[in-house]
Amino acid sequence: MQYGDSRTSAPKSPRRRLVSVALFLGLTVRAYRDAGRLLAATLPYGVRTFLDTCAPRLPDSPHRAIVTCDNRLSLSNSSAQESNFRFICTMTVSLITLTNVHLAFGHHALLDGSDFSILQGDRIGLIGRNGAGKSSLLKVLDGRLEPDDGEVKRMSGLTVATVEQEPVLDEDATVMELLCGNYIEREDWQRPSIAGSLIDELGLQADARIAGLSGGTRKRVALARALADAPDLLLLDEPTNHLDFDGILWLQAKLIESRCSLVVITHDRRFLDEVATSIVELDRGKLYSFPGNFSQWQARKAEMLEAEQQQQARFDKFLAQEEVWIRKGIEARRTRNEGRVRRLEQLRRERAARRERAGNVRMAVAEGARSGKLVAELNNVTHQYGERVIVRDLTTSIMRGDRIGLIGPNGAGKTTLLRIILGELKPTSGTVRHGTNLNVGYFDQMRSHLDETATLAETINPGSEWVEIGDQRKHVMSYLEDFLFSPARSQSPVSSLSGGERARLALARMFARPTNVLVLDEPTNDLDIETLELLEELLQDYQGTVLLVSHDRAFLDNVVTQTLVAEGHGKWGEYVGGYEDWLAQRPEPSPSTPSRSAPEPAPQEKPAAARPRAARSNRLSNWEAKELEALPEKIAEVEAKQEALTAEMSNPQLYQENPERAGQIHEELAALEQQLEELFNRWETLEAKRAES
Repeated sequence: MQYGDSRTSAPKSPRRRLVSVALFLGLTVRAYRDAGRLLAATLPYGVRTFLDTCAPRLPDSPHRAIVTCDNRLSLSNSSAQESNFRFICTMTVSLITLTNVHLAFGHHALLDGSDFSILQGDRIGLIGRNGAGKSSLLKVLDGRLEPDDGEVKRMSGLTVATVEQEPVLDEDATVMELLCGNYIEREDWQRPSIAGSLIDELGLQADARIAGLSGGTRKRVALARALADAPDLLLLDEPTNHLDFDGILWLQAKLIESRCSLVVITHDRRFLDEVATSIVELDRGKLYSFPGNFSQWQARKAEMLEAEQQQQARFDKFLAQEEVWIRKGIEARRTRNEGRVRRLEQLRRERAARRERAGNVRMAVAEGARSGKLVAELNNVTHQYGERVIVRDLTTSIMRGDRIGLIGPNGAGKTTLLRIILGELKPTSGTVRHGTNLNVGYFDQMRSHLDETATLAETINPGSEWVEIGDQRKHVMSYLEDFLFSPARSQSPVSSLSGGERARLALARMFARPTNVLVLDEPTNDLDIETLELLEELLQDYQGTVLLVSHDRAFLDNVVTQTLVAEGHGKWGEYVGGYEDWLAQRPEPSPSTPSRSAPEPAPQEKPAAARPRAARSNRLSNWEAKELEALPEKIAEVEAKQEALTAEMSNPQLYQENPERAGQIHEELAALEQQLEELFNRWETLEAKRAES
């Protein structure tokens, strides 16, 4: 034993039998003598014995334990005065560990020798492409699915709760019965009060039957039940699907304050930024872990992909050189370099086993002829179902090029308002006037426009093998490949597709038809993050009109230029900008007049969450940055028109030969002057906004 005062001889005492716990626990272990000099010590115990006997959890922290050791090697959590040694151990308990795990369905390997560990207190955001195997990994973690090979270790007594994308609930139970469960048998006497508190926070009805609940309410009930269980590990598969903003903010706050570990699959980038402490990406059968939230992962991922590309390029270059060498048969046989030949064979095997990164969806929209300047005009529109008013005295105009986001809680009537705007539903009172030459493309959240029995090729363009996108004419097989559907799957029925694949097919079908108005009802559900970002870029460049319903806050901020917001009792407010801009502009809710018939979830936390976000609303969004970049060119065009008209007016014969034209030029110059002033004002506004951000 090495002493702190450099003495190397050890006394013949039981202290010599101590075994180092740092090596097999991964702990930071320090042993101090009474004099305070640092010692190295070992314990005659295995890992499990040490954890169970020597390091009981302290009530104030699940990650730390202080244990002491006396001369007889009896260990306890007593005071340091009872011992010559004191061990301070910073422990991170592993809940589940996956080692070299393999899982495949057919020839497609979802997990290919993957290693993964979930530690106590982790909040992991699990991301990856559609079909990468994220949901299958959750099934491996909670034991519903056994891997083909590899080892899965779970902490003794581990409790796991899983909420799937479409939770399966007891249809005959009430909300209270489902949240309480069999609490009498478990002697969990606090469970009814916990369930009641969650019901109040979510604005649910305790005696409501599960069978009569909407998809969003069912998701809230499933999440509340999982949180009430207080598991060691919580697994969530797309928890924000079907939730409104209040539900997302409530879940966000609950997960942050919860002590359970978390693995969540979600496409909601803002949610990942707020909740996740680390990001794990499932890519080509491997799991890659990144510390930090989603925004930090994006920066590191770009660097990693670039490094991977460079490494593969060097590998391919070296392999090509070796292939040239082996083809020089006489020289290769003369040198008899068998080691080099074996290395080449190994290089070939490695190259054949390499899984290339899946390509991105190649989106292009077939834009039809321009619509009229006016798309739709609503005058004093009111609509109600019985006594319930959905829209009350709404007057607004939608012009060509507008990108409008509809915001409101579940059941507020966003889809109903869309149908009224499109003319599919006649309002109870008021008038709706439509513009000319409207070609509408509609994407509904339930994907009901897809025929389950039709093949993928028939769905894209029935009766024809060709699709025309702008000036391009594509075969339907090539067009399906743009949306990551292989030619072999073109004759598969729609019923065989996953949720993400259905969303891609619905987008492909809509974009294959000429449109000048796009109506998107929850397009972000089930899409992976890469496809979402590509859809954002396409909508930002779209020259037509966009009407969008989404609960993805980042998607709204990056796409829309104005919002229509359900403010309760049938009132709809209009605001400039996206979600963050609405938060900054909206009026403070009056406590005496709640905007919803049901209690608002977590009402005391909402103002606190809104205040810091108001500071972020001044940042320059993506579409504003593009607008700012294009402003100088627009100003130059207006000034060029002014110069041309001024030159035309300087002709003295104009007033004699065509006095009417002179009057027209005066009017055009006045309009151009006003337009120029508006462009300069907008430029100043955006420049100031960019400086603040």
